[in-house]
Amino acid sequence: MQKFWAVVSVTAAMVAAPVAQAETLADALISAYKTSHLLDRNQAVLRAADEDAAVALAQLRPVITFATQASWTKLDNAFSRPVFGPPIGPLYTESTDASAALTASFLIYAGGRGQMAFEVAKESVLSTRAALVNLEQQVLLDAVSAYVDVRLQAEIVALRQSNVRLISQELQAARDRFEVGEVTLTDVSLAEARRAAAQSGLAAAEGALEVARERYKAAIGHYPNNLQGLPRLPKAPNSEEAAKAIAVRNHPVINQAGHEVRIADIRVKIAEAAFLPTVSSSVSVTEDWLSGEGNAVAGITFSDTIYQGGERSALYRRALSSKEASAAGQLQAVVDVTEAVGQAWSNVIVQQASIQAGSLQVVAAQKAFEGVREEATLGARTTLDVLNAEQELLNARADKLQSEASRYVGIYQLLSSMGQLTAEQLNLGITTYDPDAYYNAVKKAPLTSTRGKRLDNILKKIAK
Repeated sequence: MQKFWAVVSVTAAMVAAPVAQAETLADALISAYKTSHLLDRNQAVLRAADEDAAVALAQLRPVITFATQASWTKLDNAFSRPVFGPPIGPLYTESTDASAALTASFLIYAGGRGQMAFEVAKESVLSTRAALVNLEQQVLLDAVSAYVDVRLQAEIVALRQSNVRLISQELQAARDRFEVGEVTLTDVSLAEARRAAAQSGLAAAEGALEVARERYKAAIGHYPNNLQGLPRLPKAPNSEEAAKAIAVRNHPVINQAGHEVRIADIRVKIAEAAFLPTVSSSVSVTEDWLSGEGNAVAGITFSDTIYQGGERSALYRRALSSKEASAAGQLQAVVDVTEAVGQAWSNVIVQQASIQAGSLQVVAAQKAFEGVREEATLGARTTLDVLNAEQELLNARADKLQSEASRYVGIYQLLSSMGQLTAEQLNLGITTYDPDAYYNAVKKAPLTSTRGKRLDNILKKIAK
């Protein structure tokens, strides 16, 4: 079991076998983008929204229907025969009928409700696109965090392993000094207790590494193998104000809220148009196939609702309330996004200060440990002093590693809060999902034709 954990820690510490292929952070981000089921699901949701726009456009076009009818009727005349005398006419009567009808109907006027419904569908597409961009940011941020966490936990395991070895040496030294009477049995027991605690800490660190490996697989699609060093951080704004300004202009959450406001505004206009009458036209051509006779009927229908129990007024008030809610939601989105930028910026500053302080602490703790251990050999320090100094050095190193990892992830968190953490903006060099390709193919509501085949090809490429 101990050998298994050693292999795990060495692998995650990026000491890979010669045949293993190095994996960079960019490789991990590309894999996360390509294998994310969340992105697949929401890309499909976006395509469904595209089809909603096509459906809304289709409502503006004429509706043409065709129907055929054929019937054969056999009537029993037995009940109509006289009781006395010969039967009148045949016992049964048969009739056959066959006809076809072609009908076309078109809505001439409805206060512009059809066109406005199409505009709502288009805004819904843009809103769904913004939601997809925000999800892409989360997927990539999770990938960065998972990559950094595996490296961090591997380094913590290495620290813990070194700690166990060092305390084991201190324990052996305490036993040797006890044999010659320089220390008491209490010093030996203290060293034994501290080694047991170090072994427990190592087991906990190895468990944390396994948890990080599972998180890596969930975020990136496979277990980590020969992870390379962290690349240079992407460029960040020079000030918090600049970061907030970029976020307000570009963050997908704010963009999505803006589209929702426009949707609500159009729906108010649709509710207003519901008070207007509608005018529609229809043409119907019918032909009896047996007699060859046919007829054609054309007409225009003007309709309006005289009384509906106040439903239209209620729908209009509801639309107004929804518009107010959307406007407030947009304002709150700006507040939330700028707050997230401020928090991310502060976190980076705090972690930078922690790294600087941690570096000084590690240097000082290293000198203190070496001095205490040297003094212990001269009898001026106890075994407990040496163990405490070593523990302080371990804690200082672990804290510095944690601060470095938090700052690295914090930069990407800042970019995400600004709306700048996408595959395109990170220059990953891969073909990303093109939301325009499918929308442009369906926005005119194509029929089953050559364009329909083009849609099939697009869906096949997406499936790959």
